[in-house]
Amino acid sequence: MSTLYITHPASFDHETPLGHPERPDRIRAIETALEKERFAALIREQAPMAAMESLTLAHPEHHVVALREACPREGLVRIDDDTVMSPGTFEAASRAAGGAVRAVDEVMTGAAANAFVAMRPPGHHAEHIRAMGFCFFNNAAIAARHAQRRHGAGRVAILDWDVHHGNGTQDIFWSDPSVLYCSIHEMPLYPGTGAASETGEHGTILNAPMAPGDGSEVFRDLMERVVLPRMDAFQPDLLVVSAGFDAHWRDPLASISLTESDFGWATRKVMALADRRCGGRLVSVLEGGYDLEALARSTAAHVDALMGRETKA
Repeated sequence: MSTLYITHPASFDHETPLGHPERPDRIRAIETALEKERFAALIREQAPMAAMESLTLAHPEHHVVALREACPREGLVRIDDDTVMSPGTFEAASRAAGGAVRAVDEVMTGAAANAFVAMRPPGHHAEHIRAMGFCFFNNAAIAARHAQRRHGAGRVAILDWDVHHGNGTQDIFWSDPSVLYCSIHEMPLYPGTGAASETGEHGTILNAPMAPGDGSEVFRDLMERVVLPRMDAFQPDLLVVSAGFDAHWRDPLASISLTESDFGWATRKVMALADRRCGGRLVSVLEGGYDLEALARSTAAHVDALMGRETKA
């Protein structure tokens, strides 16, 4: 078995205004990084469109329909100050969710050891009935629900290391004891949620905030002392990673000072947990990361680890 890499050219058709950090060049940077010879063994697939029955695992049908109808025939439409739709947005967002679903199918059936879905727009700010923060559909939440609905996963653990708190994922699973949501993020920072006191109705929300200026030492300590033990104790049947790379020191939208080696290290730690608890089953979906060089390096380190290698320069 090998690592599955899922993407689709539709990601380029989700257009944002000039100067917007969430831009098509993000996927171009990732694709260039993963064209190197050492990634030749990746299984490469294109992301399918998500069916309505998949999107409604995390969002009500009327909300999905409203987003589809809001998609303009030309030009740009603002959903909020940060979140913009272009003619290609609905397809791109649907394929981002569809890629997550496809990754779950391949990993849960053993066709792939693990998977990385490099699609945009990202998803972890998308709440049950609200698109926001560059996000339309919550890809990680849809992946978790699909694993439960289609493959009988009893428990799913989601680890979110994007520098911004995944308020959408927390919102969707706030009262669900079958999904553990763990987030390491900078605080205070957009969207203003993610305090350690936010634990959910069943204690299955774990927030581990970092302070502006924190770096590798704090991140690795929180992972080893707080997050990984909690995920291990949860005994998940699948691990989903919301893989944002905007905690890198180069990123312009935050003030955490990680390096690409931290993301490779964290990936290997989570893989070891997956090996112990759920037969290695791990699906990673792209979230943030807005400095193109940092994004390319961090993605390469993440995928190197997924493929069982140490990080390379």
